[in-house]
Amino acid sequence: MPQLAISVSDLSKKYDSGFAVSHTNFEVPAGTICGFVGPNGAGKTTTIRMLLGLISPSGGTGRILGEPITSPEKYLSQVGAMIEGPAFYPALSGAENLKVLATLGGFPLERVDQLLAQVGLADRGKSKYKTYSLGMKQRLGIAAALLPNPKLLILDEPTNGLDPEGIQEIRQLLRSLADGGTTVFVLRKGEVVFAGAMQDLFDAQQPFMLVKTENKDDLEKIISLAEGAGHKAHIRDGVAHIEGPAEWAGVLNKLAFEAGILLTQLSPQLPNLEETFFEMTGDQK
Repeated sequence: MPQLAISVSDLSKKYDSGFAVSHTNFEVPAGTICGFVGPNGAGKTTTIRMLLGLISPSGGTGRILGEPITSPEKYLSQVGAMIEGPAFYPALSGAENLKVLATLGGFPLERVDQLLAQVGLADRGKSKYKTYSLGMKQRLGIAAALLPNPKLLILDEPTNGLDPEGIQEIRQLLRSLADGGTTVFVLRKGEVVFAGAMQDLFDAQQPFMLVKTENKDDLEKIISLAEGAGHKAHIRDGVAHIEGPAEWAGVLNKLAFEAGILLTQLSPQLPNLEETFFEMTGDQK
């Protein structure tokens, strides 16, 4: 059995308005890069706050690096975290900000230059934080989270608000920080709906096709035809998403023709992360 960095059993957080996190169970093996994926309001940040001992759970248990989350003092020295974006002094340089945090945390000051180089900010360490791009600010936040040389690194939306280039930079940085498999667990309304390896997530999904019609009003008719033939279907962003293998596309095209519907797109697809996310979280329109 692999060593676990995080294990959660029946973990819950309930407020007067209801459950923010409801009876959640998952495990994160040590040495892996783990994606914690879910729509806004799914309970991701609430879960992370419970794991870090910032708020107390209403029920259930959790362990970080083998220690119970009821005793965060036993593991927090081995955990680095960036929650809801980094916060630094705008008038100080990146290096100066890290030195302040290192001094406060009792970490070796020599780690500052090492970490700036590690996150790709060696040439901008002396620049003031307020001159940094959003991507640079995120990378400095990750550097700060790495100050304790943690066994576990928890980052809350490190690519939030970044352009594609910035996202790629952060992904490459995270890839350089850990070797091993990738685990993804998806939350829906505070509940874990999947926990496992990404390939297992894809394997659990069905192939599908994207369908557009010349007359948008005909999309509902296409959905009815597909569902009548036993295929799950829904409309999102003006496109019909219909489960089914590529070879069924010809059958659907024939059904549409017989119903007097002109198709302008009929594209068989294999499952991808975006489509799988929408399917599993039920975020469909």
